[in-house]
Amino acid sequence: MIIFTIMKCKYCHQINTIKKGKRNNLQRYYCKECKRCFQNNYLYKAYQLNTNDLIKSLLKEGCGIRSISRIIGISTKLILSRMLKISRTIKSPYFIKLGCKFEVDEMWSYLGSKENVTWITYALERETKTIIDFFVGRKTTENIKPLINKLLLLHPKRIYTDRLNIYPSIIPKEIHKRFQYCTNIIERYNLTLRTHIKRLSRKTICFSKNKIYLEAHLRIYFWG
Repeated sequence: MIIFTIMKCKYCHQINTIKKGKRNNLQRYYCKECKRCFQNNYLYKAYQLNTNDLIKSLLKEGCGIRSISRIIGISTKLILSRMLKISRTIKSPYFIKLGCKFEVDEMWSYLGSKENVTWITYALERETKTIIDFFVGRKTTENIKPLINKLLLLHPKRIYTDRLNIYPSIIPKEIHKRFQYCTNIIERYNLTLRTHIKRLSRKTICFSKNKIYLEAHLRIYFWG
C-alpha cells in the first residue's frame, strides 16, 4: 500500500503543494496557491521559522549584534537586515485614552563614533508605562514639537519634563510641569533601556553605526 504525505504550505497553510527537487538532500516543495517554494527543514538557521522571534528576544535582553550572531550561528549582516525587516512590521501603538499624564525626557547615545553624540527623546504615559512615540536626533524645537503635538492631541492633564528651555515654548503653561522628581518614572526607564539595550550602555564599545539601526532596535524594544 502506498502512503501519500500531504505537505501543508508554511506560508499560506494550503495543501495544494507539489514536490520540486532537492537541495542539500532535503526535499523542496512548491505551493500552487502562493507560488512560493519551501522546505520542511532547513540546515541554515536563518531560514528556521523561529529565527526572527529569537532575534527579537535577544535584542531585548541586552545582547549585541555580534553576540546574537554567535548564539544563533548566522552572520552579523544578516542579523542587521533581519532587525530592520522586523522593525518595519511593527507599528506604534494607537493610544486613544484622553486626559492622561505624560513624561517626556531625553537620553544621549553615540552614533557612528564616540565623538558623535545623538539624543533619543520619547514620551511615556505614567499609568500604563506605554511609550507613545520617540525620535532620534538633535534637541531642537523642530524635532521635539511633533512629539509634543502628538501628546496635545490626547488632551493631557499634565506633561512633565525636565528643565530643557525648549519645552515652555511648545507646551501650554497650564498643563506643563517641571520640578525636581517630576520625571522619576521616565528617568528610571532610561536606566532600564541602558541595561537591556547593549548599544545604549554608557561604558561599552557597542554603539550604533547608523541611525536606522538605533531606531529599529528601539522600535522592537518599545513595541515589538
